[in-house]
Amino acid sequence: MEKNERKTRIAVFVDGSNLFYLQKSKLNVRFDLKKLLEYIGRFGDVVYACFYTGQDLQAEDNKQQGFIDKLPHLHFSVVTKPLKTIHDVVTGNPIKQKANLDVEIVLDMFNTIDNYDMAVLISGDGDFVRPLELLRAKGKTFKVLAIHETIARELLRLAGMDYIDFRDILEHICKE
Repeated sequence: MEKNERKTRIAVFVDGSNLFYLQKSKLNVRFDLKKLLEYIGRFGDVVYACFYTGQDLQAEDNKQQGFIDKLPHLHFSVVTKPLKTIHDVVTGNPIKQKANLDVEIVLDMFNTIDNYDMAVLISGDGDFVRPLELLRAKGKTFKVLAIHETIARELLRLAGMDYIDFRDILEHICKE
């Protein structure tokens, strides 16, 4: 590489609930996050990686907390938000838990924009279409990693050749 050439600086933004869901419910595999960052490193230098996840503050076991505590050792910054329980309006019974971190991801994409050339989004959520359009308008490139069943059609259309289906890279990123 010539002296004036520099490698593409990459920032990785991981929608943790999206990643967890596709591993558990769709692919039935477990990713090795260190291997995932190494794979992404094929496109340049990973200079920033952040993992966004809801946190069950009521959980009695520490399995999730143990995972969250490991993330910094794998070179991820971590952003958590308490899970909220959504209740059925008629019965009052809990339906699901969620912690929407899309706003935090987008804020970090733009607050760190001067520090990277390429954003790698690990999510199939269509809410990220407009932020990625704005990144592109600001001269940034991006890649979107998801699976076909869970990526929003409009996000897939926007990403085009910059979409990577996890099924195509499983051999590089799964735990052994």
